[in-house]
Amino acid sequence: MKPILSLAIPAHNEEKHIARCVESIVNAARHSSQPVEVVVALNRCTDRTRHIAESLGARCIVEDARCIAAVRNAAVRATTAPAVATLDADSWMSPDTISEIIRRVYDAHYVGGGSMVKLERWSVGIAFSLLAIAPYLVRQRVSIGMFWFLRESFEAIGGFDETLVSVEDLDFAVRLKSYGQRRGQRYGTIWRNGITTSCRKCDQFGDWYIFRNPRLVKALFSGKDKRASDHFWYDARR
Repeated sequence: MKPILSLAIPAHNEEKHIARCVESIVNAARHSSQPVEVVVALNRCTDRTRHIAESLGARCIVEDARCIAAVRNAAVRATTAPAVATLDADSWMSPDTISEIIRRVYDAHYVGGGSMVKLERWSVGIAFSLLAIAPYLVRQRVSIGMFWFLRESFEAIGGFDETLVSVEDLDFAVRLKSYGQRRGQRYGTIWRNGITTSCRKCDQFGDWYIFRNPRLVKALFSGKDKRASDHFWYDARR
């Protein structure tokens, strides 16, 4: 049976998280009673990410560009279903997430959308760090974390912008929303039964790190500062 929905997952040395991510998709697919495909784009992986993902039924491809937007695009374009959702490897679905996606993604009222994101843990430092990035997010009035859309919409807006070295996800959401508005469609948000994400950046750098480094935040949200993006992603230990 052909998949009705594909999940596209970028992964850079994700052996600590990929099992929980893929298992959550398998569980949510079972709850939805719908055929779902999982594609993992391996990006410069030197650990057991491929072995773990494939053992759980995912199909893996390789994209070694040092550009997360290119990895996201490769993952999406390797999928086969007419509808796609993206999920980061350190995030996981609720049991009813796929049902919620399918209910919306094939509804012509929506161009696609994002999701409510819960954090796996909280602290005062994390709360203040979220406040530090909130102004950059709230002004755009889009939800991110996980995206869902029809393949034709993804291609119409050119996928994720590979000239950006960071915030390519926020940029994608803004362009998808704008594309929908021109077509009389809404950008939707899955408020209940969304996703949960790890706090690994806080675990790596400290809960207060983002709050205490406003210049880094500004650099990351510019989308063009490779030094800042490498520091926060590729050069950080996993």
